[in-house]
Amino acid sequence: MVSQPLATTPSEIIYPESDGKPMADHTKQFRWIVVIQQNLDWLYANDSNVFVAGDLLWYSVKGRNTIVTAPDVMVAFGRPKGDRGSYKQWEEDNIPPQVVFEILSPSNTSTEMDKKLLFYDRYGVQEYYIYDPDKNSLRGWLRTDDGLDVIGEIANWVSPWLGIRFDSSSEELQIFRPDGSKFFSYAEVNAQLEQEKQRAEREKQRAEQAQQELETERQRSQNLEDLLKKYRERFGDVLE
Repeated sequence: MVSQPLATTPSEIIYPESDGKPMADHTKQFRWIVVIQQNLDWLYANDSNVFVAGDLLWYSVKGRNTIVTAPDVMVAFGRPKGDRGSYKQWEEDNIPPQVVFEILSPSNTSTEMDKKLLFYDRYGVQEYYIYDPDKNSLRGWLRTDDGLDVIGEIANWVSPWLGIRFDSSSEELQIFRPDGSKFFSYAEVNAQLEQEKQRAEREKQRAEQAQQELETERQRSQNLEDLLKKYRERFGDVLE
């Protein structure tokens, strides 16, 4: 008698928290993943119901741990912030990430990216962006009644969900927040912080110098008053 495999119940299904792949294949890809994820996290820092993550496994169907992908960056509106080992959609009020980003590296194949587009189209993504930092090439898709449709003219495109603007007219993609400020890298933020510290130190030194000058003037005035008092005490009758 041939033994039959035991049926696996949903409670026994394991959803791994890692696919064993590196987050990025080279420094450009890693830098762009971090820049986009961190700046979006900063953009929604005060909104407790926007979840932003990078390189997090997204399981879209309960009981099917093979239906999974890991967007380089994902944004899920209507979901609380907090740490997660993976994004299990059925535990997130069945809300899929509305916006996803992929940063290309030389190892990405067209077949792999076609599969990702199919996944995002099938499981409810509203906006999908691919950036190739080596070619400075940006592509995007926006959900219509027919599914994810290519954004034809993406120069200076403004994301309907995020309100951010993409500008690929320079040597490297520029992304701007709704208030017009630029997405900054860690190095740029650090440089700006250092500049602000130096400016604050200069202002402090100027304030201290001004205070010293004020104290010198006050002391000079006091000295004159003391001298005038001595003159009056000694030569009061003559002066009058």
